Amino acid sequence: MGAPRLSSTPLPGIGVRYDLTTREQRRISVVAHRDGARTLSAYRQDDPDACALSVRLTSGEATAVVDALAPDHHSPNLLSTTELGLVAERIELASTSHWNGRVLGDTRMRTETGASIVAVLRRAEAIPSPTPDFRLAGGDTLIVIGTREGVDTAAAILGRT
Repeated sequence: MGAPRLSSTPLPGIGVRYDLTTREQRRISVVAHRDGARTLSAYRQDDPDACALSVRLTSGEATAVVDALAPDHHSPNLLSTTELGLVAERIELASTSHWNGRVLGDTRMRTETGASIVAVLRRAEAIPSPTPDFRLAGGDTLIVIGTREGVDTAAAILGRT
């Protein structure tokens, strides 16, 4: 099997359309909109000009799809992985989070997930090794290290509203 056939077409005022024909002769396209959104479309096998599915994704949703399709892809949130099975990831604390204004120790993060919050980015400041009495604020970006499962659980806990 040769390399996948991918072509791109500029769409003035919209963005760029990327078309892929799979080895099974199925056609898929992605329109990369100028605002960062993506439209993913799949075409009917019996009529490659007839669209069978079209889904508009936000840039965040598109990134999640890329990560699902190619987990080794560099996600802006995924900082690194190791051969030991650890990941370091950025998790933003929403202003609507249950933890906004509460101290880090109240999250019981390490106890509940095995993951550690090793730094907090707040505006232009980095706070390394925050202590349990560190007060979290909406908009903080927490650098979390742990297993994939632990970091995913940490993200769920931090996203609690």
